Amino acid sequence: MHRYFTDQRHEALRRRVRDFAEREVRPRIAGMEAARAVCHDLPRLIARQGWIGATVHRAYGGMGAGHLAKTLVIEELSRVSGAMGAMVQASQLGVAKIIHFGSEEQKKTWLPAVASGACLPTIAVTEPQSGGHVLGMTSRAVRDGDDYVLNGRKTYVGNSHVGDLHGVVVRTGEGSKGLSAFLVEADRPGLRVGEQQQAMGLHGFSFGELVFEDCRVPAANLLGREGDGLAVAYSSSVLYGRPNLTAVSLGIHQAVLDETSRFCAERERYGKPLADLGNIKIKLGRIQSRLLIARLSAYYAVHLLDQGLPCDAELMNAKLVNVESALESARDAMDIHSACGLFTDRPMERYLRDAHHIVAPAGTSDIQLLRLGELALGTAKGEWSGRLASLVRREPSDAAEDDRVPGPAEPAAGRHTSLQRERTELQPTG
Repeated sequence: MHRYFTDQRHEALRRRVRDFAEREVRPRIAGMEAARAVCHDLPRLIARQGWIGATVHRAYGGMGAGHLAKTLVIEELSRVSGAMGAMVQASQLGVAKIIHFGSEEQKKTWLPAVASGACLPTIAVTEPQSGGHVLGMTSRAVRDGDDYVLNGRKTYVGNSHVGDLHGVVVRTGEGSKGLSAFLVEADRPGLRVGEQQQAMGLHGFSFGELVFEDCRVPAANLLGREGDGLAVAYSSSVLYGRPNLTAVSLGIHQAVLDETSRFCAERERYGKPLADLGNIKIKLGRIQSRLLIARLSAYYAVHLLDQGLPCDAELMNAKLVNVESALESARDAMDIHSACGLFTDRPMERYLRDAHHIVAPAGTSDIQLLRLGELALGTAKGEWSGRLASLVRREPSDAAEDDRVPGPAEPAAGRHTSLQRERTELQPTG
């Protein structure tokens, strides 16, 4: 059924990413698991494949391949390594803020670098005290001549230790219209990265703390206008964060099924393969069923996004379905593996640990259910996918071409055509 949404270009991209993941990522997993530290070389190697520019228009050197292509990239990497899938999804989240809110000059400066792999972007919104409550943040930026001076702390920043350009949302005033977003280069004085803490899973992926101490940023680094910060945070989370994390869960889910099926075929009980037992087949059937439903919800949501159609509900539902079903399947798989699943010579315990990391970002399952409940009651506060439709729709000219990635010999500036940014009112309603 998923072939209804994908075409030959999508499947060719899937094969390339899968081959790369098996060849370059899988051999490094044991080292990342043992070190439980930030992996610096592999993210750079992945970025140089051009896949982080999946949704970046060809005029800026990107693939212009859309959100479904982005989903396939993250899914296939996550199928081998949830950590590297998370790395790509976090960078893609950093891309969103520039695509949706960047000035033409900011786009021409940063998007070609992102597309070529020379720049890994991030987005930094969450704070230690306010957590996911965006309006509770206290980090501030104060205007000082031609600069803004930033002070505060951000936590759980994906790619914190490998990122080159941080999209930082801070306070410039009070209330919902008192938040603004800035592009902050990683080497800017006054910005330091906190020590990476060891976590349960996603070993090799960095998600740490950024500390701003009188960090001076040019006013030209302001994303959009003063007061656009809440829109930057919300729209990036809805349109990129939810589908990206959905893709990570989907890849882990597929790995769970692959590994468990293999285990059941190889392991014997009572002189026969474990797979011959009826109760084992039923558990495998449940995993297979969940995966089919999860993939359908994931691809359908980003298909709508590529068409420029309102789909906030579908994006929320896709994250909910994929996160919960991946966890359920991982627990079923651990039951099948029994004691064998507890040891690190098999990947099952890693899949279960990694799957838990995808629950909270871009809203827990309870948050998705809350928003879906508001939709059912008719009290939802508008749709980001509808407001930004013109900027998320896959270009017809891109869809007609192959999905090659422009190389260094083909600079974006030489191929640039004027792309008029639609000035849409982006402030959240209510």
